[in-house]
Amino acid sequence: MIGLRIGHGYDVHRLAAGRKLILGGVEIPWEQGLDGHSDADVLLHAVMDALLGAAALGDIGTLFPDTDPNYLGASSVELLRRVNQELTQRRWQVVNVDATLIAQRPKILPYRDAMRRNIAAALGVDVAQISVKATTEEHLGFTGDGSGMAAHAVAMIEKI
Repeated sequence: MIGLRIGHGYDVHRLAAGRKLILGGVEIPWEQGLDGHSDADVLLHAVMDALLGAAALGDIGTLFPDTDPNYLGASSVELLRRVNQELTQRRWQVVNVDATLIAQRPKILPYRDAMRRNIAAALGVDVAQISVKATTEEHLGFTGDGSGMAAHAVAMIEKI
């Protein structure tokens, strides 16, 4: 049996007026939010896909389909908790998560530690096991022109 596994997650959402901007479970004051069925937290969606991929459990669309009205406006922090429950039921635990937000604006440095705490709490791990970073794409592409945001995440899990 393989004791360690690595997964990668990627997500993208367009920015839209009239939506709250939620990143890493933190509401960030901004003129637009991310459009999606749930709260559209692109960072947490990438983290969930990385964890699910590491455990070979599909993706968040499989677990939480956007056709299900139960997930309309759902908190991605709560969905992350449920992903962790799925892992725990299968005797997996999180070793670490490394996530990168790709967005021209806003700057996330003032919110980064709160994001790390939210992710760690949802996964039942120490905040030292969670890394959150951000980068711009130098005004290139949909993230650079401000029409959307993307995120990548890598997660390692181990069998317990």
